[in-house]
This record gives sequence, structure tokens and C-alpha cells, in this order.
Amino acid sequence: MAGTDIDSVDVQNALQFLAEKSQLSIEMISISEKDFDSALAGYTSPAFTIQQALETIGEEKEPAEEEKREKKEDEVTIQEAPVAKIVEVILRNAIEGAASDIHIEPLEDNIRVRYRLDGILHNSLVLPKQIGPAIVSRIKILSNLKIDEKRKPQDGRFRITESKKQIDLRVSTLPVSMGEKVVMRVLDKEKGLLDLDDLGVTGRNYDIIKKCIFEPYGMILISGPTGSGKSTTLYSVLKILNREGVNIITLEDPVEYAIEGINQSQVKPEIGYSFASGLRSILRQDPDIIMVGEIRDKETAELAVHAALTGHVVLSTLHTNDSLGAIPRLIDMEVEPFLVASSLRAVVAQRLVRKICPECREEVKMNDAVKQEIERVLEQIPEAEKKIHNLGKEIKIYKGKGCAKCAESGMKGRIGIYEVFYMDEEVNNLLGGKFDEEKLRQIAQKQGMVSMKQDGILKVLEGITTLEEVERVTEEGFLEIE
Repeated sequence: MAGTDIDSVDVQNALQFLAEKSQLSIEMISISEKDFDSALAGYTSPAFTIQQALETIGEEKEPAEEEKREKKEDEVTIQEAPVAKIVEVILRNAIEGAASDIHIEPLEDNIRVRYRLDGILHNSLVLPKQIGPAIVSRIKILSNLKIDEKRKPQDGRFRITESKKQIDLRVSTLPVSMGEKVVMRVLDKEKGLLDLDDLGVTGRNYDIIKKCIFEPYGMILISGPTGSGKSTTLYSVLKILNREGVNIITLEDPVEYAIEGINQSQVKPEIGYSFASGLRSILRQDPDIIMVGEIRDKETAELAVHAALTGHVVLSTLHTNDSLGAIPRLIDMEVEPFLVASSLRAVVAQRLVRKICPECREEVKMNDAVKQEIERVLEQIPEAEKKIHNLGKEIKIYKGKGCAKCAESGMKGRIGIYEVFYMDEEVNNLLGGKFDEEKLRQIAQKQGMVSMKQDGILKVLEGITTLEEVERVTEEGFLEIE
């Protein structure tokens, strides 16, 4: 047996006790604390803990026939400690690894557990097929969902405390061909409320957002696909606006982070409490600032525009590919162009890119073609914007080599790339006549708008992210780096 201080009487007594209990003769060896921690990790790893739990399940006696008839199939196992331990390990592993989502998926021969880290899904654990229903039932109990309902999707949430932090988990179950799939969104309150500059909003983008949200009325929209960080940006804006003297009310689906001082309401479409009906009620609650989780239909769009025109600041999200796409999207929802011009103040489009691990960042050689492409993009960016990013005279790009800090991936954490379109007088005049999208793009360029691709390139040259990441999220290709 090994210890870090084998000369200690307490250590010797403890090792002797373990030896007698196990009926073993022992030899005491002194090891360093590093080696001790390394050996201990092997006995506390998720794989080891789950293997122990599975062995315990395997050793349990088969219930009597009478018991089987009295209990439902899943209920035989779900209350047992081993399954609860497996679920606990799955959750703890996700939280310690800073995963944003947990996927528990039934396959033909086993159960696969995957974690989404920095936007990418990674395989983590493979479990026996037979304990899948018990794991799902355990999660349903925690989420206050119906255990016996397996034919319909269900949504719920629960809260756990890990390392003295309260973590909320948003749960979604879905019937699939091999059973039930569970996805859990990990919501860490401490990470949820970030400042705009921490999210990657800089320069002109930052100035326009700050200007628009402090105007007495008007609508600010955040656009982008699912998982692009729109809700996080909205919460950052609410954090700025949350002060004494204003009444802020939100309509969300679901409420992801509870913010002190803000009235947050969760919509429930199954009982007729939708974004549209909720927005009607909110307008009778004397609000100053309204946040609507998403504009999905004509009715919600019309009500949001009406609220923005009657003395309220309205914040919401919209699914469009870029910032300019929000205007034709609203017009498609049958909002009159002149009402869009009168109500809309700015549209923020965004994507999330993975950041290079600062511990193993290194410069990458690039060929002339890539260098010329980067120079071409830089020529289109206003000089004032380039000065904010403190770019050197020489163009350099970087990547992460891979180290223990980033699990050899070379990437750690995420940051946003943004474009902000401002509704100035020229845009308003354009919308007063026949809508022309090409003319709108010309006005945006004249404004000095920095596109998401350009913002991404600036962050590449700062050594924050890689060209491959910008290409992945903007779907605009670059030439081979080397």
C-alpha cells in the first residue's frame, strides 16, 4: 500500500486496518502527492463509478414473480441506488466538463451518452441497453414528468447543487425508434449573465446596441439559428437595463436564468398562453421594457411592433441568416414596411465560434492565397474598426496545438461574432417606397457595417479563433491554410 506520509502514525494505523480487513499482508511505499492524486482519479472517474454501479445492479437478486406483477417494469429499478448513482455521475461529469447539453440516446445494442462542449457533440459513455428505461425514468422523476407516458414528448426542469453552485437542468424527452431519448440543457446561473464585451461585442457594434437600448422606445432584434447564443445576448442587454425606476417584463420559453428585479413569465402554449396572448397581457402591466423570447408568427410580430410604437423598448429574437434578413422576414409576416421603419431600431445577427486555447496557442503558416483573401476582407473593413482591434502590421493567424487544459482539442470556450444593422434615416426612406434588398445592402456598406465574416476575421487576427471556425459558422469558404 502507498501513502504520501508513511511515517505518520495515523497513516500507518489506517493502512494496517485496511490490510487486516482485506486479510492481506502489506508493504508500505512512499509516493508523491501528484502520484497519489493520479491513482485516486482512477477510482473516482465516471467510468469506474458507473462500472461499480453496473456490477451492483448485476448482483441484485431477481424479484419474485409476485413482485413483478405488482410493479411496473421500470419501477423495479428506478428507486435503486445504482441507477441514481449513474445519473448523478452523468450530471456531474457534464458540469465539471462545462458541457452545455447532455444527450442520452438509445441505440440498437446500448445507450450512448454524449456531451456538447463548445458547440460540438462528443461521445462520453456507453451503457447497457437494459438500464436505459431506468435512467430515463429516474430523470423523469427528478423533472416531475409522467413516468408512464412514453408515447409523447415531455418537457421539464430540475435543480441540483454541485460544488456549492445551483445548476438548473432543462429536460426534454422524445420517443424514438429504439426507446426514449433525453436531452438536458445545463444552465449555470453564474455563467449566464455576461457583459456584452465578454461576449465579443466590440467597436461600432457595441456602440449601436448601447445607443438603441437606451432610447425611449423602439425594437431591437437578435437574429441567428438555434444555439447561436441569442438568449445569452438578450440576458446581457437586460443586465444593463435592469435598474431601479424601470419595469422590465419578459415572456420566455422557457425561463433559462432567473434575474433579480425582472418580472419573468414562461409561456405555456398547451393552455393557450402563447407569446401573442402573453404580449397582450404584458401591455396592460405598465411595462417600460419588454423582452419576447421569439417572434414566430404574424400576430406576435404585429403586437411587438405596436408595443415599440407606443413608448416601449422591445427586445426579441428572429430566425434569419443575417441582420438584413430581418426586414424582409417581418414584411413576410405582413408587417407594413413603413411600420418596420418606424418601430425597428437595430438588428443584431450572431454566431458562436470556438476560442483557441490560450495555453497551447501557436502561429500557423499560411500560403499567399489565404493571405491575399484576408487582405481583401480587411480592405473592406473601416479603419476605425481595425484600430479598435490593435492589429499589427504583419498578418498572423493561430491555432491550438492541444494540451491537458483543453483535452488536446486546441480549443477552449466560445465567443460570438456579430453584425449590427442600424435603422438610419436612409433605410427609413427606402422602406417608405418599394422595398429593394440590394439597395438595403448598399446602405449597410455605406453605414460601415462590419459583417459576421469580417468580425470573425478580426478575431482570427487577434488570435482568438481560427479561420476554420469562422468558415464553419458563416458558411463562407476560405482557401487551404497550408
